[in-house]
Amino acid sequence: MNNYPVHSLRKNLFVRLLVMYHIVILPIILLGLYLYNWSYNNASEEISKHKSVQLHTYLEQLDREIEWMEGQKYDLLHEDALRQIALIWDEMSGEEKSRHIHYITNRLTSITNNSSYIKDMYIHIPSISRSISALNGIDDFHHENHRINKRNTENATGRYSPHPNDTTLNLNSIITNKDLDGQEMYSLQINLDKEALVSSLDSINLYEENETVLFSGDREVLWASSDSSEEMIQKYAASMEVADRLESKSIEMEGVTYHFDGVYSKDRDLFLVSYLPETMVKKPLELFRNWVWVFGLCTIIAITIYSYFTYKHVHQPLLHLVGGFKQVENGDLDHTLVHNKTDEFGFIYNRFNEMLIKLKTLIDRDYKQKLMVQEAELKQLQSQINPHFLYNSFFIIQSLAKTEDTERIEAFTNMLGEYYKFITRNENNLISLNEELKHARMYTEIQSMRFSRRIQVQFDELPASLESIMVPKLIVQPIIENAYKYVLEKMTHNGFLRVSFHHKGQTVLMIVEDNGDILTDERIKTLNDQINYSNKQQEITGLMNIHRRITLTYAEGSGLILSKSELNGLKVTIKLKLKEEDKIV
Repeated sequence: MNNYPVHSLRKNLFVRLLVMYHIVILPIILLGLYLYNWSYNNASEEISKHKSVQLHTYLEQLDREIEWMEGQKYDLLHEDALRQIALIWDEMSGEEKSRHIHYITNRLTSITNNSSYIKDMYIHIPSISRSISALNGIDDFHHENHRINKRNTENATGRYSPHPNDTTLNLNSIITNKDLDGQEMYSLQINLDKEALVSSLDSINLYEENETVLFSGDREVLWASSDSSEEMIQKYAASMEVADRLESKSIEMEGVTYHFDGVYSKDRDLFLVSYLPETMVKKPLELFRNWVWVFGLCTIIAITIYSYFTYKHVHQPLLHLVGGFKQVENGDLDHTLVHNKTDEFGFIYNRFNEMLIKLKTLIDRDYKQKLMVQEAELKQLQSQINPHFLYNSFFIIQSLAKTEDTERIEAFTNMLGEYYKFITRNENNLISLNEELKHARMYTEIQSMRFSRRIQVQFDELPASLESIMVPKLIVQPIIENAYKYVLEKMTHNGFLRVSFHHKGQTVLMIVEDNGDILTDERIKTLNDQINYSNKQQEITGLMNIHRRITLTYAEGSGLILSKSELNGLKVTIKLKLKEEDKIV
């Protein structure tokens, strides 16, 4: 397992965890954050919409209430009984005075009782120095209240004015009644109950720490819910801009962010504003956010545990198996895999070990046997060649000695020495094609010294691009020797031998053919079958030996091909299909 060190396995596990975190956990967390932000924004919008509806509803109800008060006030100021009290009080009888006072008092009481916002109503009549109240009936003239009411009526810029006692709020009106001399006959004063108004704002605060404030058109606070912050109200009032375009906004104070919503009544020139801390908006979502983080953390733990067990029980055994195959690729058939568990990998490991045993057996039984047979056949071929050729060589030397042709004896013995030096050299089974053909050409030159008069040899030049190709030793010369031994030596004249070369792509053809006519087509076919479909029981001939060595060395389709030559003799084609690594230069 040297190709797979521990730190690489840990790195692979770490990379897998990172990828899984990015693919699974990060989208979950991002989705949770997105849902949280979406929920928060949606909740803020829904709260703002709900509050706006509430504020509009409250302001509309207040408008209707004030409109009803002013209608009642208008009707009351035009009552005949009130005019008579103001104008002819002294001329009225006691019974008429009592009846008119009782009527006006009942009207005031009825109006006061029909509105939860009215604390008391006064009619100040200067001509009789009396003030009539809904709560107290007829009383001495209230100079202070009359003065305040007159000042508010004449100078107030808004509909409401605060009362000095700070518990009521005056509802201002421009409606007054004057006599022919322009003197005020009486005035009507409505005191709004500030506590009731505050309570009405408290009733629309549906959230904890939610407060509501009512502003006048000049940004003065009219009334506010009971727990509202004056500092917060003033800060918001300072930030108010266009009256009829109030928008939701956030204001921070003392590290706390507050969310504001407001509405504006143009008819009454009133602002109604509600605010609450943003934490109240987020509070319902806190549980959701916490669960998102808990879910993300649980997912991280689950994926980590899953990744560890996957690495331990799948990834690591698989890497051991890959390492075993790497060892086999490198030729190490003794590297067995050990797995003590009876799981799927235990089954695979056992089959892998059995495969190694069978593979080693097959190699020992087949491949090594073929190499031994190849080597034995080569040695047998050499032993078959040597005696026959040696006998003939001695006869040639004897003939040359009788004629005392010392020059040819010297040349012949040199060639003979080179010939036997080549075939007895065993250090390399593969040689260059140039060396192989040089030996074959030398053999034909030796034979030419015997048969130069009746046998002609045509030996084509080997293309330079084929000279360095590595071929098995003794694949050309034995074929030439067979031609001499079985055909050419028996011809009395005009014997002819031709050796030629062709190549196309990765295929090389070497052709040895003669002009003998002793072999029929049937015999040539039989020889072809013997070469291609030989078995171990057959006698190994020279041609079979060459064919087997070529098929073991080169790609499928290589070997010897026997056919009828155009010269009318036997044509032996040596076909070499080179492998990718054996490029032709």
